[in-house]
Amino acid sequence: MPKLYVRKINQKLIKRILEPRRFIQVLYGPRQVGKTTAIKQILEEINFPSHYASADQPTVRDEVWLEEQWEIARSQAHDNKAAVLVLDEIQKVPHWSEVVKRLWDEDTFRNIPLRVVLLGSSQLLVQKGLTESLAGRFELIRVGHWSFSECQEYFGWDVDTFIFYGGYPGAAPLIQDTERWMRYIQDSLIETTISRDILLMTRVDKPALLRRLFYLGCEYSGQVLSYQKMLGQLKEAGNTTTLAHYLELLGSAGFVTGLSKFSGQAVRRRASSPKLQVFDTSLITAQSQLSFDEARNDSSYWGRLVESAVGAHLLNIAMNRNIELFYWRESDREVDFIIRSRKKLLAIEVKRGRAKVALSGMSAFSKAYAPQHKLLIGKDGISIEKFLKSDLSEWLMADGSEQTISFISY
Repeated sequence: MPKLYVRKINQKLIKRILEPRRFIQVLYGPRQVGKTTAIKQILEEINFPSHYASADQPTVRDEVWLEEQWEIARSQAHDNKAAVLVLDEIQKVPHWSEVVKRLWDEDTFRNIPLRVVLLGSSQLLVQKGLTESLAGRFELIRVGHWSFSECQEYFGWDVDTFIFYGGYPGAAPLIQDTERWMRYIQDSLIETTISRDILLMTRVDKPALLRRLFYLGCEYSGQVLSYQKMLGQLKEAGNTTTLAHYLELLGSAGFVTGLSKFSGQAVRRRASSPKLQVFDTSLITAQSQLSFDEARNDSSYWGRLVESAVGAHLLNIAMNRNIELFYWRESDREVDFIIRSRKKLLAIEVKRGRAKVALSGMSAFSKAYAPQHKLLIGKDGISIEKFLKSDLSEWLMADGSEQTISFISY
């Protein structure tokens, strides 16, 4: 992970740490996207004494260990001088949220000016602990995969390189050796996350099914697949509720999620078949055995990667802001992505050589729901490069009339 590159989350967290003690700051996100590097950069910049400790170690990290780390940081916060305690991989400490609540409340009562930052790589486990014990005591900062803008700024990548190699910064120095890069993604990221962050931390009755579901999600990213069809593809006679739960676990790890179908009724959204979507395209390409040139020259495969890159970009935006991401389909008419922000709707279509279907889908959706903006990623527009650099603010914040904008996908 490059040390000299400073992400925007650093400035946000520095500002919060320097404020008077109010909330526990919680950074969460997938493995290897820069959470630990970011906090270490921050600790070097601020003038407060600090203590960093990680629960991601082979030896047991329990409640006593957590209390010991807290006491070390408390000893640095004396004579009304602030100090910072950072606890990494906090979800791996049993009953961590109850212990943190007790210690935080003790400090509040005694006016100990200790700032606390928690880091976690399992969204479900972190948020479960926060909601069960720490309600009203925390603020969240989600750290996602690196964006195209970040990879271009630091690594000098063009858009095609980003679409193939994705947004894991630790893997970036390996891209000159594709086989080595693939092994790193598979062994150090995929296998480690599944084995250590999901299977060891959460009850999974069918671990083989969860693994196969991950690979299926990567293979079918960008496609709508019912849970029954997934079970058929997985050659599994099982419970669709179990499958939905496993997909939720994979989503919490920043791997694969299922987008719901947009509907005016929440019940119908929950009952819809999911559209599978990876959080990062490297999860697809690292398993493909295709070189960058082979992938780029396969128009069908590359088109699928482009749509997955667009979906991953939108997913990162949606998870960092108060917006929702869906797809829409009625019969053979489909719109790839629907964004809802408050009462605004944005309909986004990625053109992949299916113009008539795409346009009829957009037209049908427009008649049914009247979106404020329609974005077409396809022929006769601006580039995918510009789209992947956009955070959608110009449309989410705009109050003007309906607008149609085209983008070139490739």
